[in-house]
Amino acid sequence: MTSAMLPQKKHDTLAPAQIQLNASPYQEEVDFSPLDRLERGEASLDPVSIADLLRNTFVYPPHTIYRNAKVASSGFDPLQDMHDNPRFHYPFQSALAPPRPAPDAVDDDTLVKTYHRLLCEAAARATARMRAPWFFQSGGKDSTSMAIALADVRPDTTCLTYLGGREENEVASARFVARKLGLRHEALVCDPGRAYDRYLAMLPRMPLLTADFAVLSYADLATEVRQRHGDGIIDAIGADEYFGTPVHSKERILALLARSLRLPQALFRPRWVNRSFELCFILATLQMDEFERYFPGSRFNNAEVDDLFGWNISANSRQRLETFRADIDAAASMEAQRRLSLIIVGSAHVAKGIYTARAMSMWLAQPYLDPDLRDWVFNEVPDELLISPSGVNKVLMRKHIAQHFQELPYVKAKGCFRFDLRGLAKQRFDQVYAFAEQTRSVLPGASKWLETHRDRLDNKFFASKFYLLAVTLPWVLSRMHSVPHSTIRAEERVS
Repeated sequence: MTSAMLPQKKHDTLAPAQIQLNASPYQEEVDFSPLDRLERGEASLDPVSIADLLRNTFVYPPHTIYRNAKVASSGFDPLQDMHDNPRFHYPFQSALAPPRPAPDAVDDDTLVKTYHRLLCEAAARATARMRAPWFFQSGGKDSTSMAIALADVRPDTTCLTYLGGREENEVASARFVARKLGLRHEALVCDPGRAYDRYLAMLPRMPLLTADFAVLSYADLATEVRQRHGDGIIDAIGADEYFGTPVHSKERILALLARSLRLPQALFRPRWVNRSFELCFILATLQMDEFERYFPGSRFNNAEVDDLFGWNISANSRQRLETFRADIDAAASMEAQRRLSLIIVGSAHVAKGIYTARAMSMWLAQPYLDPDLRDWVFNEVPDELLISPSGVNKVLMRKHIAQHFQELPYVKAKGCFRFDLRGLAKQRFDQVYAFAEQTRSVLPGASKWLETHRDRLDNKFFASKFYLLAVTLPWVLSRMHSVPHSTIRAEERVS
């Protein structure tokens, strides 16, 4: 893994040092030390990256929250200069795979045994430095399969399941799995105020920023682990990139609805609209780019982001998608496009753990992000055991689980990493409003948005947007000394 302070251009001797980090998730850890050496005047925040966060929950790679710091994440060659028109190409697309074995070329038991061995080896390597590992365990396929491997190679692991909201409860399934495998199991019920306080406490030590919808849950869990004397986190993230993700009817309909329209915001004012999550979500989808609709969650639309900043900054954020356009256009199917979206947004999904672990001085293991396991699954597993002809995903993983368990509730229909968005808005509105008032020079419209939407935050569509402000504003405030007064140079603006 390499990080670099790139030399300044000779014609611009006053420019701050340009930083480039190798942020590949397939390396042991990211070296953030170049950021630690930045002088105060060299760490200017990038307003377009803040717009990225509010529009999509993450900063489009290779950019970061800092104008002069770039990251080489998945799909970027770290030997490139990320500051100078970097090229993106992700080689693990189904269409780029060599011919995989036919279903009858190797028996299922052999494939499952090989998968288990590689997953165990990956878990053992990733957790080697941990004295007291804790596994962030949902009740789903990925975490169940990972728990099976951990029971073999790290039986000292404690499983920790988060009860984050009212929509789904995976605790019973996760506890059953852990106990049958002989692993200790604990649960943590989300208290949004506590989680937010824990996030604010670690925020000064977080090297970069993402607004992933699980970042507050992650801060809550990581702090809990530290208080219980754990020194390492295990996260079952990353398998979707090479197993693939089928596109179901819901995603197909949303793709058809995403038309990049500029609708008047008055459409959201009638009570019968703004009290309905479904209606708000559909109206928001009509305003989204088809590809950006693959990114999860309810987010600020382009017009709202422009209002938050006071000028047409959303055009600059939208322009960043063009870095990935060649791969998007070359994608042969909706599944291929969705897989690309996972790679792009995956930088944020992975980053929330990396940034949190760094802030808490803890080890982080993400065993699915192992090159040997990835290469074997991508090249040697028959297509039918990745995604079945009927659209069932991760068939090989399901067979691995079936050797140990009967059907689990969340193997059929997995939930997700939930957080009590409405509870956060209810408990911390005044605090976030105060942050908005203190960051007016950056986001002059944030206070007005909060005032206008205060009585709508019991709808999780608007509570999701409140969450994005709650995560972003205090981080920006803590680094506001470095926000350029001009916001962005005129020659950088997209007309």
